[in-house]
Amino acid sequence: MTYTSNPVLDKLPIHLQQYIKPQDYSDYSAIDQAVWRYVMRKNVDYLSKVAHTSYLEGLQKTGISIDYIPNMYGMNRILKEIGWAAVAVDGFIPPSAFMEFQAYNVLVIASDIRQLDHIEYTPAPDIIHEGAGHAPIIANPEYAEYLRRFGEIGSKAISSAKDYELYEAVRHLSIIKEAQGTPQDEIDKAQNRIEELQENMGEPSEIALIRNLHWWTVEYGLKGTPENPKIYGAGLLSSIGESAWCMTNEVEKKPYSLDAAYTSFDITKPQPQLFVTPDFAYLSQVLEEFANTMALRKGGLSGINKLIASKELGTIELSTGLQVSGNFDKVISYEGKPAFFQTNGPTALSFRDKELVGHSIKKHAAGFGSPMGKLKGINLAIEDMSPLDLKAYNIFEGQHVSLEFEGEIKITGEIITGTRNLQGEIILVTFKNCTVTHKDNVLFKSDDELYSMAVGREIVSAYNGPADLSSFDLVTHKVSSTSIKSKNNTSYSQLEAYYEQVRQYREGKNITISRHKVFEAIRDTYPNDWLLPVELYELAKENGDHDFAHEISTYLQTVKLNNPKVGRLIDDGLDLINHKFKTEELN
Repeated sequence: MTYTSNPVLDKLPIHLQQYIKPQDYSDYSAIDQAVWRYVMRKNVDYLSKVAHTSYLEGLQKTGISIDYIPNMYGMNRILKEIGWAAVAVDGFIPPSAFMEFQAYNVLVIASDIRQLDHIEYTPAPDIIHEGAGHAPIIANPEYAEYLRRFGEIGSKAISSAKDYELYEAVRHLSIIKEAQGTPQDEIDKAQNRIEELQENMGEPSEIALIRNLHWWTVEYGLKGTPENPKIYGAGLLSSIGESAWCMTNEVEKKPYSLDAAYTSFDITKPQPQLFVTPDFAYLSQVLEEFANTMALRKGGLSGINKLIASKELGTIELSTGLQVSGNFDKVISYEGKPAFFQTNGPTALSFRDKELVGHSIKKHAAGFGSPMGKLKGINLAIEDMSPLDLKAYNIFEGQHVSLEFEGEIKITGEIITGTRNLQGEIILVTFKNCTVTHKDNVLFKSDDELYSMAVGREIVSAYNGPADLSSFDLVTHKVSSTSIKSKNNTSYSQLEAYYEQVRQYREGKNITISRHKVFEAIRDTYPNDWLLPVELYELAKENGDHDFAHEISTYLQTVKLNNPKVGRLIDDGLDLINHKFKTEELN
């Protein structure tokens, strides 16, 4: 185990544990800590006015410090009190896995932190976004239950074959945009690839639609009214630029509804519109509305067709409760309903999410196919037949039968036995010397091998993933690329050392450091660095060294002239410090 567990994490299935990586706290440099501190101080100051009340309360409840990057172990010690946990992962993980973590009350946190150059916003998941954005709001019980339920439903959403390709492309772009020194033409190429994929996705899959809902609520949601909204979405709570911009009239505020599922987003750009929910309970109402449109609840021909199109492991559940899990590749329909289905490769049969004895992937290694629906000319489905009915139609052990289903599917062979569910309904009929045909085509033929026929009038549910998680080896996670760490050179290492000295001075660990010498070194050697001078300005004000504070302030005006992009960041940092000491003087 590469992480410290707790009672919540102990319940995680092994296929989710594969995404967890240890948080090596020593990887965070003093520059990283300064970035966290700047963003958090600015956020807390601004968000205290515009964020939902749960945000500031949640910072305290979840153990998120303003001055230090959170340690996952410390967070978990506190999160377990509200029934949650947190794990570190390496940036993006597949959407279904992300949502499944939520279903287990586990917050997924990317342990990397954005570069100073991207302090306002980064498309890559980082600990500011996840830790400072997501964690505080889950302290609200209504919202926490929405998040858990979202994960439960979202992890069952069916993807399309193109979804994973888009996921990898977005992951790649976010990584290279955050990496130092990536050539612009490489970024442009990755951006163009995403645009090309987005333009050719076809009809959006369930996972694409529910990901939209996640984006417009969990990531970029507002609560209240369009005229007076409050921020609760983690993407806004963790972006010092967008949290302010989203409150302007430049961003359209729409009442939240199911329309959000059909509103796409661009992860690499600020959002042109946002959705406002009246309360957290309404989020759950819309989520249930969406779930009613999913194959999870609708089943039928459209449901199995979604699974075939996804080319991913999925499950259908028949009206008897029998669950078939595998990669579906064929369905024969009759009057808009499935009459025969076929999987390709390892398949398992289950009932109530527990694998049936003797029906593992070893038994059905090459696939599983079966007719379903009603027998031709008989209104009573096999599952609804009493023992007397079954006897009347010769459907019992030892009989050689020829059963013709609607849709011209015929099965002939000798019945060996039947498997019943807990209600006494037959869910499987096992044959030997069996042949299954559709019109003149032979779908299956066996002499010695036993054949099990699924019993079910209809498909009541179809969803992503297996019914019984233990049926398949799901520990197959491989990423095509991973987050890129900054390549430290001698100059950068020295800059880190200066940040560390100032940090130690502020924390009282080494008060012999000459702040004036550090400032001179930054001014002479690192003219583009602005954050450390801001920190030195704060210490000068703290020590009542007004001449030194004025010298730093004057220097920062020069930095602003040379690099206008950081002008607002400098002004905001100085304003926070000046406001802090002005308030202290008044008190």
